[in-house]
Amino acid sequence: QVQLVESGGGSVQPGGSLRLSCATSGFIFSTYVMRWYRQAPGRERELVAATAVTGVSTNYADSVKGRFTISRDNVKNTVYLQMNSLKPEDTAVYYCNALKLQIVGGARYEYWGQGTQVTVSS
Repeated sequence: QVQLVESGGGSVQPGGSLRLSCATSGFIFSTYVMRWYRQAPGRERELVAATAVTGVSTNYADSVKGRFTISRDNVKNTVYLQMNSLKPEDTAVYYCNALKLQIVGGARYEYWGQGTQVTVSS
């Protein structure tokens, strides 16, 4: 059974930091691209950060570049999101996502976590 379990969310003041974790099981973690999305009330879900299977290549939304860092541990089957210099506009539910696209055949495998709330407020 595939599981993605986020943790580390909470409430923090502007300028503060949080570290989100997403512990996974039930699939071969090291073969999946791992991503963090977020969804604020009344807004569409947006991609925040992504890391390739080895963790060497990462990508970020412009709104979080220089403040957020995505990383992964292919031994612990866990992906992290370190969030620094948090702003009120970072307030959202943060979701962990695992994605694998097969080049041959085009099969798509995608899994989601249940989300963790991050609130940035003074």
